[in-house]
Amino acid sequence: MSKIKHAIMATTLSLSAMAASADANPTFNYNVDRFADIEVLRYKVPGFEELTPNQRLLVYYLTEAAIAGRDILWDQNSRYGLELRQLLEYIYTHFDGDRSSADFKAFEQYLKQVWFGNGVYHHYSMDKFTPGFSRDFFVGELAKVPVAHQGKNTADIIRLIFDPQFLPKKVNQADGVDLIVTSAGNLYGPGVTQQEVEDYYNSLKDTTDTTPISYGLNTRVVKENGKIVEQTYRLGGLYSDAIARIIDNLTKALPYAENDTQREVIQKLISYYKSGDLKEFDDYSIAWVSDLASQVDFINGFIESYDDPLGMTGNWESIVNFKNIPASHRTEVISDNAQWFEDHSPVDPRFRKDKVRGVSAKVITAAILAGDSYPATPIGINLPNANWIRAAHGSKSVTIENITEAYDAASHGDGFNEEFVPDAATRELMDKYLFITDNLHTDLHECLGHGSGRLLPGVDPDALKAHGSTLEEARADLFALYYLADPKLVELGLLDSPEAYKAEYYKYMLNGLMTQLMRIEPGKDIEEAHMRNRKLIAEWALRAGAPQNVVELKKHDGKTYVVINDYEALRGLFGQLLAEIQRIKSEGDYEAGRQLVEEYAVKVDPTLHQEVLDRYSHLSIAPYKGFVNPVYTLVTDAEGQPVDVTISYTEDYPSQMLRYSRDYSPLTAKKCCKKSSHHGCSKAQ
Repeated sequence: MSKIKHAIMATTLSLSAMAASADANPTFNYNVDRFADIEVLRYKVPGFEELTPNQRLLVYYLTEAAIAGRDILWDQNSRYGLELRQLLEYIYTHFDGDRSSADFKAFEQYLKQVWFGNGVYHHYSMDKFTPGFSRDFFVGELAKVPVAHQGKNTADIIRLIFDPQFLPKKVNQADGVDLIVTSAGNLYGPGVTQQEVEDYYNSLKDTTDTTPISYGLNTRVVKENGKIVEQTYRLGGLYSDAIARIIDNLTKALPYAENDTQREVIQKLISYYKSGDLKEFDDYSIAWVSDLASQVDFINGFIESYDDPLGMTGNWESIVNFKNIPASHRTEVISDNAQWFEDHSPVDPRFRKDKVRGVSAKVITAAILAGDSYPATPIGINLPNANWIRAAHGSKSVTIENITEAYDAASHGDGFNEEFVPDAATRELMDKYLFITDNLHTDLHECLGHGSGRLLPGVDPDALKAHGSTLEEARADLFALYYLADPKLVELGLLDSPEAYKAEYYKYMLNGLMTQLMRIEPGKDIEEAHMRNRKLIAEWALRAGAPQNVVELKKHDGKTYVVINDYEALRGLFGQLLAEIQRIKSEGDYEAGRQLVEEYAVKVDPTLHQEVLDRYSHLSIAPYKGFVNPVYTLVTDAEGQPVDVTISYTEDYPSQMLRYSRDYSPLTAKKCCKKSSHHGCSKAQ
């Protein structure tokens, strides 16, 4: 499963370079809500009003198609997810007691966490949320819920909330255990084992097929009469009612398509949703990657497989966006020079692409976030994931700059640099160059990193199994880090100083070795793929460079700091590790990949961890951030025909979540689940 394309914001840093962005719109309030370890923000959609009315209508119907799939992700995340959400929201909206009581305040925070995680599991740690309210409080409120508003699994839901041993982790990546049996997500049915799934798909795969489908991408694997079968996500199949609503809005978008190519893309996606045929998904992906003329663009479907412990089944997600034309200059320069970067890569020439095809990149403005990209979202995307499509037809890469701007504007002046960066010179360098180098790192990661290299003939794209996500993210990060320091970027006019890259190098090593630990509970291992990736790179470089003292952890006044003594040598280490991880991927060397991840990416030094937590506790920085979406309103003429769309930013976090549940819940509206094994309430299971 070496085909993961999200690049998630690593940490929050105080960047004075973006202060002007916030100052330019002094009335825009980025901060919406704060609870537990989460901060909810708004993001602006600059340029929406400058789109044509037809483009705005296209955005509107694509956003409607995006939000329509919300229930799918909730059900994928937990077999009890939809029923849990309904119960919690009913109690919240009908509560007639003291809303200032400790139990209710804790209940409200729990509900906000569940909304953020699209279910009962933390979106990063994959651990179950711990309720701060009492069991008696919940059972008492549950007794007030009318039977018509209760589901069939209230006893299991009580156990899910209060029993820490019952379905404790959504995705388990621990070495040496059955990853399916020990993972609580709803991508596999009860009683299905890892060995059975691997044997099933191995029996289907043809190693001589040069254009293989993405096996398991849009199915739930279950046991029926002792036999492994796939339930397909499609119209008339699993999640049919939600997919029907997605199709309806995609169909409404068709008249506003900007050109015939974009119209064909939407039609192919509709056809795929109707059939569930993954060959049709490949046809859609090829058409989508070929559409370079449209300003408005979108992703919609079962795409990224982080939450499948075997890295096959895609979570449902959607992002609607349009091109930021001025900011896209840097990504266009990078993509125009893709062959140069591939040819000069430090990896073995056997693993390079002889011909880089169809690499396109742009900076986009997100118009809506949905599914697995909401409320937490990537800041960059590179698709499609299928290796053979990327090799033959190319890929699209995007950096979502209005999201990075929102992150930065909200974190300006938070005291992070003063606490963790040891000297004024480094802080000044980061203030001056981190925003541009951070965005360039994302550009290089998405545009070229994921698209670089090639598999040797006959290598299974899923050969790295549970470690594929971590290793693929590490490969793309290392590619970006290596080239960020290359004089070519100055030559191309993307950086104005050969020293600029040091800002990103320092942030990356600091984050990988120390500050991302703020997201880990004491005593826990690192499990999320992006966090493992960063820890792997930083820890490997620290140890590999120790004889030359390239990087060190140094104590000053009782505090630990990252000190980089030789930036040029650090670049060389990044190149060495890139070469090895590319070899692992190209050859499908599972054991070597497993050893790298387990040795460098998983374990946490408890003493350093506690120090990081203590130092963060004085800063009041939320480890995780996410977003509420803007609200789009359709404007109609006297005959009721749509003529335009307006945008507003006034909706708060609970209001948006409750509105989405009220207006975009096709899988819960009919209450058609009659058996706990039939999740998703589709008409045909």
